Amino acid sequence: MGKEGSPQITQRTTRSSSSATVANNSVKTTKASDSHPLTINDLVFGEDPISLNDLLSSFPGRRIHILELVRLLGTSNSPMLPVFMYGGASSGKTSIILQMFRHFNRPFVYSSCRTCYSPRILFESVLNQLLLHRKNGVNSYSSAKRCERPSDFVNLLREALSNVINNFKGNAGKLGTKKLGGQVDGNMIYLIFDNLELVREWDKSSTILPFLFNLYDILKMPEVGLIFVSNTSPDTYYSNMGYVDPIPVHFPDYTEDDLRQIFMRNQANRKLYSSFLDVVLRPFCRITRRVDELSTSFSPLFEKYCEPLSDLGVVPNEETKRRLFSHLQPHIAPSLNEVFKVSSQSSPEAQSNKETKKKSSRRKLGVCEEIDELDFHMSTSAKYLLISAFLASRNPATLDASLFDSMGGFDSRKRKRKSSQKSLEHKETAEQELLMKGPGTFPLERLLAIFQCLTSVAEGSIDEEEQGNEGLGVQGGEGGLMSDVLLQLSSLCNANFIIKGGSCPLEGSTRYRSTVCEDMALKVARSLKFPLSKYLYRR
Repeated sequence: MGKEGSPQITQRTTRSSSSATVANNSVKTTKASDSHPLTINDLVFGEDPISLNDLLSSFPGRRIHILELVRLLGTSNSPMLPVFMYGGASSGKTSIILQMFRHFNRPFVYSSCRTCYSPRILFESVLNQLLLHRKNGVNSYSSAKRCERPSDFVNLLREALSNVINNFKGNAGKLGTKKLGGQVDGNMIYLIFDNLELVREWDKSSTILPFLFNLYDILKMPEVGLIFVSNTSPDTYYSNMGYVDPIPVHFPDYTEDDLRQIFMRNQANRKLYSSFLDVVLRPFCRITRRVDELSTSFSPLFEKYCEPLSDLGVVPNEETKRRLFSHLQPHIAPSLNEVFKVSSQSSPEAQSNKETKKKSSRRKLGVCEEIDELDFHMSTSAKYLLISAFLASRNPATLDASLFDSMGGFDSRKRKRKSSQKSLEHKETAEQELLMKGPGTFPLERLLAIFQCLTSVAEGSIDEEEQGNEGLGVQGGEGGLMSDVLLQLSSLCNANFIIKGGSCPLEGSTRYRSTVCEDMALKVARSLKFPLSKYLYRR
């Protein structure tokens, strides 16, 4: 596929990357001292400003959010309250805020908590940009100031900000009303903290997060604006420390129409790519709406879609569309599996053993294998979640401790009492009542607890190697299977495998109910080689 056939997604640009590109193009010697020294004008974006119309057209589906941010930032030299931008991954938050500062041509300091993975690196990154310090071989790649404690950071930050603001005011007084292309607009400077949710994983997150939110009250500098960017909502950062709540700006997931506009941009043959999106966009949107994941999946699929064509510039008619769809259809399901799949780390030897076992089992089982196979795709973790919901609906909650103990089920060595006639009659009555009531409801906490128990038992079973190749692939922890559990629960609810059974008036939380029959649950369990009957309570 040529360049004109693939969707052109604008790569995230930061001032550090752009300045590194400029330095690589301009520096022809190996000495770092030959690079141009940083000036106060390097605190702006680094490229020619763009108009508001260009900014709005660059981000389809984000017009309301951009105009809201423009209102919050205000005019030049106008103070602002802290802003908290939040939304899912790949929803355009970082790209939009950086391009907005390119539009305003205002100075800012950008620091990502993904690359600045500790308080010291974060503090020194902010100070290095304000002090116009570039790490290179001359200074042994050291920072301008060594800063580890928040108290030291406040003192150094206030001093650096005062110097920068005074330089802005001095330059504005000298130039008067004359405006230059690369000249800073206004005396305000903005501090942007991206990927703020990662701070919660730090050792000192309980003190760093309230400290960052308190910076506005600590500094008391009207010329400084604070912008926080996060993948999680402000509710996840609640603290008992009093600070000015930042103004939230939510970036929801892109709609299907928004995604179509994004992928249709910069396409040479818009008719051809539009027919391709008619086929793949809706099924993929049911799994993910992240632009980066969709772009990765669409690129090879579009190549397959165009294989029957000799000329990529052709405008497809209805007959051509049907022929291209028939050619692409066998490749859609495997691509969907790649998007929504638990990663596994399997060796080539394990893969060959897996194929050998599959062939031998086919010879032994014959037709029975086709009966037990599922006629739809579901990831391994989603299967375990479905089994967990089935057990939570069928088993009494009071027996969870005995059913899901550390040994993985009932202890076979326990002495069983001989049932009396009265107890047998009581069991029959209870069974009839249960049959009339149907599957019971359960809270989310119980579902996650059962899910965790089942996956931990699966990791430690005799067939660990084989199940690891089947898709568990948990390397020293529960991170592989426990990731995106809520997303998978939402998908199972949308597929009506699990339904919401209302909220409990005492607990106040949503309860769920499994709609899967026992035959379906057994079929899913067989695909995992999971002993479902061992955990299913029989009265």
